[in-house]
Amino acid sequence: MSGFIFGASRGDGVLFKNGEVDGYFNTTAASYGLQAGVQKYAYALFFMDEKSLNYLRNSDGFELGAAPSLVVADTGFASSISTTTVHKGIYAFFFSQAGLMAGIGIQGTKITEFTPSQ
Repeated sequence: MSGFIFGASRGDGVLFKNGEVDGYFNTTAASYGLQAGVQKYAYALFFMDEKSLNYLRNSDGFELGAAPSLVVADTGFASSISTTTVHKGIYAFFFSQAGLMAGIGIQGTKITEFTPSQ
């Protein structure tokens, strides 16, 4: 993620279900608010039941939320409250944070399923 007033981020991920690959997804996000810096991070979403997983597939993965964060060097703090993580049965965990980013803003994220090229 990088930004000043506007920010953007992008990443790719894999969905595992019962220990097997069940799909590939990419995320694209844009944010607006009081923010400054650059940061690198990773996150994992845990879908605790089939209903929660169907929420991702049926909502086309769109998420709106507010995400205050503060990251310094390789340690930091980031939390996210969004329409996805508030949904019962879906939990988000952030890790591997590095960089310097501080701010508060509104973020929209689109999670899209894709087929990787061979």
